[in-house]
Amino acid sequence: MSSLLCCGPKLAACGIVLSIWGVIMLVLLGIFFNVHSAVLIEDVPLTPADFEDDHPPEKIYRLYEQVSYNCFIAAGIYVVLGGFSFCQVRLNKRKEYMVR
Repeated sequence: MSSLLCCGPKLAACGIVLSIWGVIMLVLLGIFFNVHSAVLIEDVPLTPADFEDDHPPEKIYRLYEQVSYNCFIAAGIYVVLGGFSFCQVRLNKRKEYMVR
C-alpha cells in the first residue's frame, strides 16, 4: 500500500502555523481593500490613465475590489494548504502508533 505521507511532523506543523497566519493576514487585507482603505493606495495597480477618466473614483474602486478578491483567493489557497498540512500531521501521528 502506498503511503500519502510526504512531510515530516515538524514541517507539517510549520505548514499549519504559516497557513493560519497567512489566512488571518490575507483576510484582513482583503477586508481593508474592500472598504477602500486609503493607506493601501500604493498597493493598488494604478496608472496615470486611471486618473484621467471621467469618473476616476469608480475605476479606482474597481481596482481596490480586484485586489481584495485576489487576497481572498490567496487566503483560500492557504486554507487548502493548511488542510494538507493537518492531514500530514494526522498521518505522522498514525505512523507513530503503527506496529511493524
